[in-house]
Amino acid sequence: MKLQDKVAVVTGGARGIGKSICEALAADGAKLAIVDIMPEVAEATAAEFRGRGVDAKAFAANVAKVADVDALMKSIVEAFGKIDILVNNAGITKDNLLMRMKEEEWDAVIAVNLKGVFNCMKAVCRPMMKQESGKIINIASVVGRIGNPGQMNYSASKGGVIAMTKSAARELASRNICVNAVAPGFILTDMTAKLPEEAKQQFLQNIPLKRAGTAEDVAKAVRFLAGPESDYITAQVISVDGGMYLGS
Repeated sequence: MKLQDKVAVVTGGARGIGKSICEALAADGAKLAIVDIMPEVAEATAAEFRGRGVDAKAFAANVAKVADVDALMKSIVEAFGKIDILVNNAGITKDNLLMRMKEEEWDAVIAVNLKGVFNCMKAVCRPMMKQESGKIINIASVVGRIGNPGQMNYSASKGGVIAMTKSAARELASRNICVNAVAPGFILTDMTAKLPEEAKQQFLQNIPLKRAGTAEDVAKAVRFLAGPESDYITAQVISVDGGMYLGS
């Protein structure tokens, strides 16, 4: 298997897209460090994977807090001996129009979606640089490239993730660490399932493939970037959006 004996850390890995990413990496032989802010949820998912013979352990952390993330990565290295793959998937939304957006809605989304990615990348730098190898995959979003009404905080956070990905890739390339991003479009999740039907149809009209994506579609892209086929790919953003973003 392509990821045999590799240790993969997936933040927000207990549910939704994160869990699908864990499924894809485990299918290629990776060991899993499943991170969630709720310890019982992380443990339930880890136990599910262990029941199928996967070496999976649960970890709880708030990625927006530096102390939490530093302790998290230290615990993962102690448990597995190394970190080969980091997938920054944890994220939240607090949608509102610009004129109505509260300061706390802005701050909360930026703290988790942007600062959380920074915290995790910084914390894995030292172990990855020491072993002179690593794959960092950040989950961005199509709205980080094209924007979206009512999601200024989310769009800003994901646009920032794309910029940080490119900067980190340049800094870490000399140590054989590849840093890339995946930018999902309209993906079928518990969150999008709650959208009004009218909003769903509006999204679909803007997708050239005329269908929503799945968590598995995103996971396949992450699986590629985590594996050996992408060893000469860094500082890139792979769109998984059915053609919504057609820029360069």
